[in-house]
Amino acid sequence: MKRFVYINDNEASHDPYCDNRISNRKYTILNFLPKNLWEQFSRLMNQYFLLIACLQLWPLITPVNPASTWGPLIFIFSVSASKEAWDDYNRYLSDKQANEKEVWVVRDGIRKRIQAQDIHVGNIVWLRENDEVPCDLLLLGTSEPQGICFVETAALDGETDLKTRVIPTACAGLASELLYKIKGVIECPNPDKDIRRFDANLRLFPPFIDNDLCPLTINNTLLQSCYLRNTEWACGVAVYTGNETKLGMSRGIPEPKLTAVDAMIDKLIGAIFLFQIVVVIVLGFAGNIWKDTEGQQQWYVMYPVEGPWYELLVIPLRFELLCSIMIPISIKISLDLVKSVYAKFIDWDEEMYDQDAQCPSHAANTAISEDLGQVEYILTDKTGTLTENKMIFRRCCINGTFYGNNSGDALKDGELLNDVVNNVPDVVRFLTVMSICNSVVPTKSPSGEISYKAQSQDEDALVNAAAHLHMVFVNRNGNVLEVNFNASAVRYELLDTLEFTSDRKRMSVVVRDCQNGNILLLSKGADEAILPFASNGQQIRSFSDAVEQYAQSGLRTLCLAWRELNEDEYTEWSLMFKEANSTLVDREWKLAEVCQRLEHDLEILGVTAIEDHLQDGVPETIETLRKAGINFWMLTGDKQSTAIQIALSCNFIAPGLTKRATLLINGRTEDEVLRSLERVLLTMRIATSEPKEVAFVVDGWALEIALRHYKEIFTELADLSRTAICCRVTPSQKAQLVELLKSREYRTLQADIGVGISGREGLQAARAADYSIGKFRFLTRLILVHGRYSYNRTAFLSQYSFYKSLLICFIQILFSFISGISGTSLFNSVSLMAYNIFYTSIPVLTSVLDKDLSEKTVMQHPQILFYCQAGRLLNPSTFAGWFGRSLFHASVVFLITIHSYANEKSEMEELSMVALSGCIWLQAFVVTLETNSFTALQHLAIWGNLAAFYAINCIISMIPSAGMYTIMFRLCGQPSYWITMFLIVAIGMGPVFALKYFRFTYRSSAINILQQAEHSRAPIFRDFESPVESSEKDGISLPSTAQPKSSRSPVYEPLLSESTPNAARKSRGQTTVEFFQPHKTGFPIRETVRTIDSTLLHLNTVYSTQIWKYGQRSCMYVLQCEASPLYEHHHYLLWIGLPGVPKHLGMVRASQVLKLVRFGMICPTLLLLARLLGFRSLQSQT
Repeated sequence: MKRFVYINDNEASHDPYCDNRISNRKYTILNFLPKNLWEQFSRLMNQYFLLIACLQLWPLITPVNPASTWGPLIFIFSVSASKEAWDDYNRYLSDKQANEKEVWVVRDGIRKRIQAQDIHVGNIVWLRENDEVPCDLLLLGTSEPQGICFVETAALDGETDLKTRVIPTACAGLASELLYKIKGVIECPNPDKDIRRFDANLRLFPPFIDNDLCPLTINNTLLQSCYLRNTEWACGVAVYTGNETKLGMSRGIPEPKLTAVDAMIDKLIGAIFLFQIVVVIVLGFAGNIWKDTEGQQQWYVMYPVEGPWYELLVIPLRFELLCSIMIPISIKISLDLVKSVYAKFIDWDEEMYDQDAQCPSHAANTAISEDLGQVEYILTDKTGTLTENKMIFRRCCINGTFYGNNSGDALKDGELLNDVVNNVPDVVRFLTVMSICNSVVPTKSPSGEISYKAQSQDEDALVNAAAHLHMVFVNRNGNVLEVNFNASAVRYELLDTLEFTSDRKRMSVVVRDCQNGNILLLSKGADEAILPFASNGQQIRSFSDAVEQYAQSGLRTLCLAWRELNEDEYTEWSLMFKEANSTLVDREWKLAEVCQRLEHDLEILGVTAIEDHLQDGVPETIETLRKAGINFWMLTGDKQSTAIQIALSCNFIAPGLTKRATLLINGRTEDEVLRSLERVLLTMRIATSEPKEVAFVVDGWALEIALRHYKEIFTELADLSRTAICCRVTPSQKAQLVELLKSREYRTLQADIGVGISGREGLQAARAADYSIGKFRFLTRLILVHGRYSYNRTAFLSQYSFYKSLLICFIQILFSFISGISGTSLFNSVSLMAYNIFYTSIPVLTSVLDKDLSEKTVMQHPQILFYCQAGRLLNPSTFAGWFGRSLFHASVVFLITIHSYANEKSEMEELSMVALSGCIWLQAFVVTLETNSFTALQHLAIWGNLAAFYAINCIISMIPSAGMYTIMFRLCGQPSYWITMFLIVAIGMGPVFALKYFRFTYRSSAINILQQAEHSRAPIFRDFESPVESSEKDGISLPSTAQPKSSRSPVYEPLLSESTPNAARKSRGQTTVEFFQPHKTGFPIRETVRTIDSTLLHLNTVYSTQIWKYGQRSCMYVLQCEASPLYEHHHYLLWIGLPGVPKHLGMVRASQVLKLVRFGMICPTLLLLARLLGFRSLQSQT
C-alpha cells in the first residue's frame, strides 16, 4: 500500500489523512473506569479475589464481614488505578504542550504561524535554527547553498552526533521564493516505524521541472522530534503527521516481561490453590458429616431438620472463603512497590555514574531487577559496547608496501610522507578513495578551520587521516566534491552513491574527474566484499596478508579499490540504477543486484587498519563475571582474526590458549559446515571433562547455514560452550541467536534483559533497553550488586507473604476442629483486614534495605552469584520450608492459646486477640531472624509496628461499639497474657533459631562463611570458585550451565557451598595419612564425612561407571557408589588414581581445598572410599 501526498495543495491536504494532533493517552474521562477495571480483572488472580468477594456478600455462607475482603481489594485496585491515572495525566500534559506549540507553515503563498496540531499532510512547514521538527517532513530547501542541513536526532535514536540531510536532486537550485509556490506529488509507502528507511519518489509539476521522477531516501527527510542545528532555515512538506509519524508508530506500551521469580510465584500460587481446593473438599465433607451426626444432636446449634437443595454446598463454600487468604491478596502490589524501589537504587547509584559523559545509570524497566541476579548468558556487541568507538587510523598497506608497522602510526611514517610529497600514483589514488568515498560533510569555521560531520566513526577517521596526509576534503557543494592535495585543488562530480548495507558490506561512489572527464568507481569495504571482485590479472596475496596481519593485531580493516568506467558502460548501468532506485517494493534488494553489475574487475589499492580502544575495565569485568558462572557470546561484524584478538584482550579466552582453545566453524557449503560442526561438537563433548577453556568461533556464512539446516547440532553446541565468538554476523543473525538462547530457557542479557551502553553511538539501544549504563565495567555492579540484592530481597518478600497468609489460615483451620467443622472464623473482619494491610506488610517492606553481604564482599567473591542463578533462595524446596514453618507456628499459637485460656471464662474476641497477638509477635521475630543487616529504619519498622499494634487495638478497645470494648486493656493487665506471648515466641522460634544456628555453624554455605568473616573481620582462608571454574579445573562438566534449564534441578548446588570452615581449619597442618587415622580426641565420623563431603563437587547427580583414556599412557576411573547411611540419598563421584596418571588431575577438590590426597597415594584414596561407605574402624579395614 502507498499514499500520494500533493505538495502545497490545501484542498487535497485535509483528506483522507489525519491532522498532526498527537495523542499518547491510554484513557479518556469517560472510558477510564470501565477500561481500567477491565484491564485489572483480566488477570486471573484478580478474578479469583473478585469471586471470593462476591461470595462473601451471601450472608448464609460468609464466616466474616465482607469488608475483610472488599476493603483490601478496593484499596489495591484504587492504588493501581491511581497510578494509571497519574501516568495518563502526565502523558496528556506532554501531548498538550506538543500540540499547542506554534510553527510556521505556507498557506496561499505566504507564511503563517499556526499550532502544530493544525498541520496537515501536504503543508509546507518552515523551520528555523534550533526548532523542533513537528512532523515527518520531506526536505525541499535549506539556507545552505549545498542543499544540506544538520539535524540532531537524539530524541529519536539517542545519537548525539549531528546528522546530515540533503534536499532531493529535483529541488536543487530552487530559490527560496519559489519554495512558496512549489507544486508536486510524492509517492510514498503507508506509515511505518522504520526510522532507517523511506523509499519514495518525487515528481514536481511544471514549470519547476520537466515532470521527471526523483527517488527519495531517508536522507531526504526530517523526522518528528529532531532538531534543526547549525542551519539558518529549512523547509519541507509534511508526509506523515500525528500518530502516523515514524516516531508515533514506534510508540506504544511494551509487553510486560515475566521474570523467573514471577514464573515461580505463579507456580506456587497454582500449587497453593490446588492445596486449598483439597482442604476445602476434605473439610467440607467432614463438616457435613459432623452436622448430620453430632450437629443434629446439639440443641444449641439449631440446625434445621430440612434445608434447601444447596445445603451441602454451604459448609464447603464457607471453608473456601475462610481459606481464600492462603493466597495473599497484596503480594503483587507489594512486589511492584519494592521493584520500583530497586530501580531507584540503580538510578541513584553514584558508583555507576559516568563522569566522562555525565551520564547516570538508568532503569527504564522497573519490573525485572531480580532477573539481573539470575543471568547465565551475556550477548554483547563489540563496537561501542566493549570499545570506546573512537577510531584512530594506525596503519595501511598500499600496493604491497606496509606503512606504520615500525612506528605503530602510519601518519608519522617517513616513507609514506615522502611518497605523498612525491605524488606516487598508487598513494594518491589510495588517499583519494579515503577522502571522498564517504558521506562526510566538511564544514568551515569563521577562522577557516575545516571540520567534518560524519555519520560513521570509521569514515571520520579515514577522512581526517587523509587530510593529515595532505589530501584535504574541502567542500561538498551539491554534487561537486572539492579536494585539496598538496595545495592544488581537484574537483570531482558525484554521479551516484552506492550505499553501504549489512549484506553488501561495502560502499561505492561513482565520480567524474572534472579535469579530464574520466568516470571512476571508488569502493571501500570488508576484505570479503572487495578482494573477491579484484581484476583477473591482479595479485591480491599481499593484501590478504596485510588484512590477516592487521586482524591479528586487533585492528579494524577496510580494503580500498577503484575502477575506471567507460561512458557507454556507465550510461547503461545508470538507467538500471535509476529504475531500481525509483521502485517502492524491494528497493534495497534490487539496488544490491544492480550495484553488483558495476562492482567487479576492481583494482585493489590497499588496506587500512583502524584502532578502536577497549573501554577501561573491560577485561577485568569479563573475568569477574566469568567467575560468577556467566557465559559470554560476542557478536561482531569484524573479521575472524580481529574478533579472536579482541576476545583475547577482553579475557573471553584465557591468554596463551588461542590455538588450543578456539574451535573454528567455517565452510561455504552445507557439507563443509556439517563436518566442521560435528568436529567442534565432538571436541566440546570431550573438553567438558578436561580442565580446558574452550570457545567456538563461527563466521556469518557458516552461521547462516548452521541456523538454517543444522539448528539442533548448533543448539547442542551452544549448550556446551561457555564462550562463543560470532564474527561477520548481520543484524538478522544476531536476532536469530538471541531467539535461540531464549528458546533454551536461559536468563540472557540482551535476550531477556536489555542493557544499553550510553556511548558515542548506540544511544538508541540504551534508550530502548531495560537498563542503560555509561560504561561496560558498570555491568559487574549492575549484576552482582543490584541484581543479586534484588533477587534475594524478592525471594524473601514473596515467601514471607505466603507465610503470613498461611499462618492465619492454618489457625482458622485448626479452630474449625473445635467449632464443629462449621467454617466459623476465629478472627473478626477488622483484625483480618488490618493483619493483611498493615500489621504484617510494613515490617517486611524494609527488606529492600537488607544486605546479606557487603557490596565489597560480593564484588570480591562473584562466585556466590550461583545461588541466584540456580534459584537457590526461591524454589519448591525453600517454599516447603516456609510452608512447614507456617504450619508449625500456627499449631504453636493455636494450642498454647487454647490451653492457656481453656479454664478461663474468655470471650471469643479475647481468644481471637490473644491468637492474633501471638502471630504478630512471631512475625516480628521471624523478620528479625531473617534480616541480615539492620538499620534504624528497619528497627523502627519491626518494633514500631509491634508497638503500633498495641496502640491501635487499645484505641479500638476504648470504643464501645467496636465489638472489642476493654478487651485489650484486660489482656495487657493479665500476667497470663504475657506468659502466653513468651511461650509462643520461645516455642515457635526456638526450633527455627536452633536449625538456623546448626546450618550456619555445622552446614555452612559459602555465603555463611563470608558472613562469619565479615562479622569477625577475619581474613577468608578459602578462595571460593564458581562451579563452572572448579569443574573446568577438575575435569568435570557441570550441568548447571552445560544443559538447558528444563533438564536440571532448580535447587542444584555444589557441595562446595555446603563445606564447613571449622572442619577445614581442623584439617590444616595434618598430613594426608594423619587425617585418615583415628583422631586423638575422637574425631566424629559424622563431621569427618561432612568434611569430605565438602571436597566433592556434585550433588544429586548420578554417574555411570566409565573409563576415560587420555592418550596411551594413563587413564582414570569414575566410580559410582552409594552414600553412607548418613547420606542415604546422595551419590558421590570418586576419582581413583592409578600409576602413570598425570598428577595435575588430582583428587576432586581435595588436592586444592583440603590438600588431602594426591595421585599415586592409593592407600589414602581407598581409605577415603572406606570412610564414605561408612566404615568406622579405619585401622581394621585398611
